[in-house]
Amino acid sequence: MSKLLAAFFIFHGIAHGVGFVVPWRLMDLEETAYSTTLLAGHWDVGEVGIRVVGLLWLATGLAFVVAGAGAWMMKPWWVPAATAAAVASLVLSVFGWPEARVGVVLNILVLTALLSLRLGWWIP
Repeated sequence: MSKLLAAFFIFHGIAHGVGFVVPWRLMDLEETAYSTTLLAGHWDVGEVGIRVVGLLWLATGLAFVVAGAGAWMMKPWWVPAATAAAVASLVLSVFGWPEARVGVVLNILVLTALLSLRLGWWIP
């Protein structure tokens, strides 16, 4: 089960790449249009601001990949790393609403799983 969770974290981290490549205009995606706004268009952060947000998506994605690698190798630090990545991802997903609504759901599920793991209700 821990290998499955580790793979999920790695794939989740890779999926964060969209949050980086679109604000940096490295790729055009039909599903995700370039925009300089957050919170469903209510907050315009400008071109520089959205690039900073893109870097945060990239950093959070890398954190998920690292946490996934840690889970795969059963390192003792993987749970706190995954928790930090999931909290950061949840915040970014809320700011990226509605485009990142799937991320809100996934991160809540990840945080629930990590909490149940921490409380000893579930052992991977």
